[in-house]
Amino acid sequence: MTVKAAEASGPTLTYSKMRGMVAILIAFMKQRRMGLNDFIQKIATNSYACKHPEVQSILKISQPPEPELMNANPSPPPSPSQQINLGPSSNPHAKPSDFHFLKVIGKGSFGKVLLARHKAEEQFYAVKVLQKKAILKKKEEKHIMSERNVLLKNVKHPFLVGLHFSFQTADKLYFVLDYINGGELFYHLQRERCFLEPRARFYAAEIASALGYLHSLNIVYRDLKPENILLDSQGHIVLTDFGLCKENIEHNGTTSTFCGTPEYLAPEVLHKQPYDRTVDWWCLGAVLYEMLYGLPPFYSRNTAEMYDNILNKPLQLKPNITNSARHLLEGLLQKDRTKRLGAKEDFMEIKNHIFFSPINWDDLINKKITPPFNPNVSGPSDLRHFDPEFTDEPVPNSIGQSPDSILITASVKEAAEAFLGFSYAPPMDSFL
Repeated sequence: MTVKAAEASGPTLTYSKMRGMVAILIAFMKQRRMGLNDFIQKIATNSYACKHPEVQSILKISQPPEPELMNANPSPPPSPSQQINLGPSSNPHAKPSDFHFLKVIGKGSFGKVLLARHKAEEQFYAVKVLQKKAILKKKEEKHIMSERNVLLKNVKHPFLVGLHFSFQTADKLYFVLDYINGGELFYHLQRERCFLEPRARFYAAEIASALGYLHSLNIVYRDLKPENILLDSQGHIVLTDFGLCKENIEHNGTTSTFCGTPEYLAPEVLHKQPYDRTVDWWCLGAVLYEMLYGLPPFYSRNTAEMYDNILNKPLQLKPNITNSARHLLEGLLQKDRTKRLGAKEDFMEIKNHIFFSPINWDDLINKKITPPFNPNVSGPSDLRHFDPEFTDEPVPNSIGQSPDSILITASVKEAAEAFLGFSYAPPMDSFL
């Protein structure tokens, strides 16, 4: 009994241990901001890390494209000026000059997300601006189209970001999306370290509802993480960034592409095995664990060690959560996907779990449950919940220009190519 009591109270937090925890958190946050491809490139240049057998195995499978993207007789990549069909969401009459681009609010591998106000409508939107050169160079056209397809289906669900329309210029794609300004879940976790169980339950329920809807459309999300989970102005969850979604995965269907974010990769993905929609329930477990404890379940600053933890280390749960939370985490973070919670009846298994017994699911889907946290934003121009890393950056002049007003020179092309593969290049054209 004495030993258990000691475990419950936890070890004494010395100054040196506190400094170590801070260092771990800082390294974790910096690492999280990198894309998986960038991160793999980084560890590939580390000779010590590359010697680890798990890293060597993962590096061998990090590059193959989706099977349907492979071409026995590949043709030369299209030029940046080639038109990409945006499908039924396209608005051929829209142009960049229709908008006032006000602030950078996000970045990634292929472009930026900007707060923009439509000049005629005076409506605020989040406009995702993607660079064709970057997309074409990485042969990601089908993933971009898949993202557009998923966005078109989101209008029927309250916890998925909606696409209003899309358009393009000679060198860019523009996706006009709902503007959500309550902040990333990641941002709030950074500030508060972890959440109390009722708050974590509310967020997990709304996330599960969104994932269940995607699964009902035979879509696997594949990249659930706090950075892709936004809060709206009232505090409800909004899932965003559908670039890694996989369409047409039936109930028992599988896929095999190595993708995701290192901290949240399911064991079957690391094992190079075919995987199914249960990867999303693993990720839900990892996010719930992080909300309750402050770090993902198998996190290590050493990536090779983290992958080994995911594959081999038993799940360790500290005693400061309820039995129902413990049981849910054990079910979601089951290494054998065939035994994982959700493997048989998908969302219904999560919905009916005792952890969610306080949730009225009809009220949840109709937003009748008051969120446990209100971001208290004063209006669209209130950017307090966005990372200053983004909002302090000036909006590039080229973002709002039409193709006839810019000269696509060799130097512009060279500048764009110089920053391919980096999540946060400071100049003009290489983000989200």
